Amino acid sequence: MPAIEVRDLIYEVPRKRILNNINFCVEQGEIISIMGQSGSGKTTLLKLMTGLLRPTSGQILIDGDDIGSLSETALDKVRLKMGLVFQYAALFDSLNVYDNIVFGVVRHQKGVTRAELDKIVQDRLAEVHLEGIEKQFPSQLSGGMQKRVGLARALAMQPCIIFYDEPTSGLDPITGHTIDELIMETRKRRNVASVVVSHHLPSIFKISDRVAMLDKGVIVIDDTPEAVRNSTNPIVQEFLFPERDSLK
Repeated sequence: MPAIEVRDLIYEVPRKRILNNINFCVEQGEIISIMGQSGSGKTTLLKLMTGLLRPTSGQILIDGDDIGSLSETALDKVRLKMGLVFQYAALFDSLNVYDNIVFGVVRHQKGVTRAELDKIVQDRLAEVHLEGIEKQFPSQLSGGMQKRVGLARALAMQPCIIFYDEPTSGLDPITGHTIDELIMETRKRRNVASVVVSHHLPSIFKISDRVAMLDKGVIVIDDTPEAVRNSTNPIVQEFLFPERDSLK
């Protein structure tokens, strides 16, 4: 059974269809990147897969559960299987790194001891190569460090699926490379299904098993990075190589 299965998904707002007949699967242990121009529907699709929006029609199955038909209480239980790494880390400014990482654990898992929380923080910070920063606050961290703490927080809940929203946005090339490596390390270590929404092509083609491209709410290609790079579809070619069109 796929970790994520999207079937005939449609999402509409008044007088506009944002996503039209979306179909794809993400297997456990697979990294799929979703790319496309601004306004193509990437963020909307991410919100639908995480249950923040409800489909107009169609299905989104997370580990076999159709989240579009679940009550909020049931949906909250399914969300515990998901980790979300936000574009701008979205750490709580008033909490130190320790409390940011254990926030979800304390909220959702009753009876966790301080020693167990200490172990979670220590292990998750080691996983993202940031040992010893538990007492620091987000304002004391660089943007790249904040994103790594955001990943540590997502991993604290032991998810089987991780969603990444523009994980390398705003980062210098070296820090972006570090985030790419962490995404691949996390998949290898935990066998999580990973969905990466990004427009950063070097990262997409480096980390992905599959790449899907959205254009005007439709998936125009869903294939291996090599097949996408070599596609003759003019929409794909224009997105990958805009400089060619500018020279015409």
